Amino acid sequence: MGTCTDERGRLYLPKEIRERYGENYRVVQMPTHVALLPIDDDPLKGLREAVGDALKGKDINELREEALRTAIVEEEIADHEQRAPGE
Repeated sequence: MGTCTDERGRLYLPKEIRERYGENYRVVQMPTHVALLPIDDDPLKGLREAVGDALKGKDINELREEALRTAIVEEEIADHEQRAPGE
């Protein structure tokens, strides 16, 4: 399937695509192309469906705190790896 943008840069997605994946998309720039990723109407519900029981019993605040802790640890690891050897 191919499509083009109009003079204002708008992209037309056929009805069958919109019905299957929804109306909202995130545009992701890749090194060699652009990808459209559908955004769920209820992202948390979509995430729960995608990962199954891994999030069972956790509310949004718990998930947010866990994500923040993980991001901090990953940032500390990246900082450590960027330092010169022998420090």
